[in-house]
This record gives sequence, C-alpha cells and structure tokens, in this order.
Amino acid sequence: MGPYKKILIATDGSPRTRKAVEQGIELAKSVDAKLYAVSVVDTSAFASIPAGAAWGKMYDLLHEEGEKAARTVEEMAKKNGVDVRSEVLVGQPATEIINFAEENDVDLIVIGTLGKTGLERFLLGSVAEKVIRTSPVSVMVVRG
Repeated sequence: MGPYKKILIATDGSPRTRKAVEQGIELAKSVDAKLYAVSVVDTSAFASIPAGAAWGKMYDLLHEEGEKAARTVEEMAKKNGVDVRSEVLVGQPATEIINFAEENDVDLIVIGTLGKTGLERFLLGSVAEKVIRTSPVSVMVVRG
C-alpha cells in the first residue's frame, strides 16, 4: 500500500469531471488504494419546490443520474483492476462528500472543478472550493 489507502472520487457524471475521474483512478491503481466513487443528489435544488409529485419525480431523476455517474466511475475503476465501491449520497454536496470521507477514513478526496472565477463563481458557489476550505482530509483538485 502506498501513501493513500482510501481515495474518494466525487463525480456528478458531467464531462468536466472526467479528467478528475481518470486521474483519481490512475492514482488509486498506482498506489493500490481502495476507491470510493461518490455522487451527491443536491437537495438544496429542491428548497424552492413545494413537496409533491413533481418533487418526487425530480428527486428520482436526479438520483438515477447520480447512480449512473457513480456506476460509470465504478466500471472504469474495475476495468483498471482497482478495488472500488460506488455510493449515491443525498444532501448538500460538499458536506456529504466530507462526511463520507471522514466516516470511511478516506486519505484523499479527488474532485473536479469548472475553473469559474469572479462573479460566476460567487453566484454559483463551488463544491470544490467548499470541500477544499472545510475538509480535514487532503483534497486533489483537477481542472476540467
């Protein structure tokens, strides 16, 4: 085992996270680390939607997307001979990523970023930035 025994890759399944996924898998393979592929259903997206049938359908759709994103990373990792487990979490992404990392004794979080700056970043916020700022676990940020 290398310096990292457990690595978490946070993904939303978008093309911009692909580079982070690839680098995370390569690193896990090179140091013989266990890999966690994690996607988060962001419940803050539902804050303004009244509970009901539409909310349930939206949640189901986002959960399916999260499962697909995590499963894609899992399949890529397995093809590379990496021990991997995928998981879909629900909540505020940065918080859920950090909590999962702490609960599973993860040594490194790998996350992609859009590389937004200025007003765009201020308005949209950044999961990567929040993870970097608040994580007690080391974080590797890969620009998309």
